[in-house]
Amino acid sequence: MPHPGAGMVVPVAHEGSHMEAFDPHAGLARAMAAHRPGSHVPHTVVVLPSYSMSTSLVAHYGPRIPALEHRQLLALLRLPQVPGSEMVFVVSTRPSERVLEYYLAFLPPEHRRDTRRRIRFVEVPDRTHRSITAKLLDRPDLVAVIGAMTRGRLAYIEPWNVTLLEMELADRLGLPLNGTPPSLWSLGFKSNGRKLMRGAGVPLPLGREDVRSVGDVLAAVSEVRQEHPRTTGVVIKLDNSGAGHGNRTIRFASCATAAELRAAVEALDPRFLAELAGGAVVEELITGRQRASPSVQVDIAPPHRVEVIATHEQLLGGPSGQVYLGCRFPAEPGYRHQLTVHGEAMGEALAEHGAMGRFSVDFVASRSSSSRWDVHGLEINLRKGGTSHPLSLLHSLVPGRYDAAAGIWSVGHGAQRCYFATDNLAAPTWSGRPADDLIGAVRTAGLEFDPGSGTGTVLHMLVGLDIDGVIGLTAIGRSADHAEELHRAAVAVIGVPGETAQGLTPA
Repeated sequence: MPHPGAGMVVPVAHEGSHMEAFDPHAGLARAMAAHRPGSHVPHTVVVLPSYSMSTSLVAHYGPRIPALEHRQLLALLRLPQVPGSEMVFVVSTRPSERVLEYYLAFLPPEHRRDTRRRIRFVEVPDRTHRSITAKLLDRPDLVAVIGAMTRGRLAYIEPWNVTLLEMELADRLGLPLNGTPPSLWSLGFKSNGRKLMRGAGVPLPLGREDVRSVGDVLAAVSEVRQEHPRTTGVVIKLDNSGAGHGNRTIRFASCATAAELRAAVEALDPRFLAELAGGAVVEELITGRQRASPSVQVDIAPPHRVEVIATHEQLLGGPSGQVYLGCRFPAEPGYRHQLTVHGEAMGEALAEHGAMGRFSVDFVASRSSSSRWDVHGLEINLRKGGTSHPLSLLHSLVPGRYDAAAGIWSVGHGAQRCYFATDNLAAPTWSGRPADDLIGAVRTAGLEFDPGSGTGTVLHMLVGLDIDGVIGLTAIGRSADHAEELHRAAVAVIGVPGETAQGLTPA
């Protein structure tokens, strides 16, 4: 299942809120400084897999939200590196002790008991298709439980994304948030993102922002075709959308005349056409003999520290070919440096506006068989994403450092580690299958992650077996090819049929 994208609404706060005076970043620098490797300063991180999404995305992902929340469980593997830390996980469905034992088994034996002692869960038993934050705000008793867990301790909230709901929760708890406040959320909309990238010197596909009608679309298409007569098509992207669900592609091969083009646009689904009024962009469809969809991940830490932490290849699919299905770390060497430079520039620009926490920028890279890669910026995601949890897993399980100049995770003596990850392994027969079946199959085949070699595979989102039979898998290898080989081998032994064995077919 693809991860939710940037298309989030900003829900209204509950009645009686006084967030006007609330500073979501007050005290954040001190709390985050305590959560660095080696720190013995007592503190608590409240892990909030918020997924506060637009109505349409909630409808799409609703039943799977508990499984998406469990991706954040991988953060517990960081605890041995930070001896003074405790973690409070807010979840819709508490993980079984068996799943926790599975994760803890990746740690040295001497750290397992202490790590388990420092993990706490707050389960919000609400089966409605809403974000965990919305559910939690309806349970003041559980908010009070979190308050008791953090009272008197240095603490902060680590959310997946931030809307007014997360702001209100932080206000009630009196804790800072590591994320961009909702007042800046529109910076991640497609039109505003193009403007920010243009200002930061990031190359863009030919196109137009602030498109709001069929007439605007046709005018933008005309401009693109006049400047690039050989263009084969355009992509229309709703401003407030993500994961490719707000994108529609128009290919000119089937639109030889202006009338046919108009008919093709007007034939788009009614909901999409209605949402055009909220804003969209029209961009040239980038093509080439070789084409890729890389991204760069960046952290902005208080007060104004910008750090590029990774580049990835995004694996896309679905009917439009633009739905996120998985990722590969790192990105291709031919354009890693370009991604890093653009990521730093965007980090500085966003930090000037007051953005905070994790964000990413998506690109399209293309070239002919012998030319250099051309990289164009596509959109900004002011939140965590599908690349966040496998990156966290790598940092937690494999001692090393990110070499920004080379764009690799270096483990010393010229060696590196790479990974191949997806959240989309699915088989109809898996619904209700015990997690031990899959864990045992991978372990017996000798494919489970081995701390000694720093390679192997890790299953995640195992609660998905109780929902719809969709889980995730990250394979860490000595090279990109090795990681993909491990991934394919693990998929084969756990019995995913047909094309799904590549982990790239959406559920």
